Amino acid sequence: MRKMVMAVVPRDQADSVMESLIAAGYTATFTDSHGGMLRQAQQMLFIAVRERDLERILAIIRDNCRTKVEVESAEERTPSGLIRRSERVTTYVGSAVIFVWDLERFETY
Repeated sequence: MRKMVMAVVPRDQADSVMESLIAAGYTATFTDSHGGMLRQAQQMLFIAVRERDLERILAIIRDNCRTKVEVESAEERTPSGLIRRSERVTTYVGSAVIFVWDLERFETY
């Protein structure tokens, strides 16, 4: 069974996704897209894959559409006069929207 993956990714992360897909032996077709609440420029990637490769494709997209960011909170005084120390927190930012559906037919010429 084949699946069609449509990934809507931020334009600045699309090259990284495409390079990683190609390095892993996959191909994709892409087109520019504008939309969302902020009307941001994005790219839509269309990837036809075997069902057994689906999780690998999703992992490649996920790994390339998130950026690790470390945030440090500031010191502050509590009402009792104690100083609360800052903490370093690691989080991920960035995103992709993924749609997956079954392909009844897939042909190349």
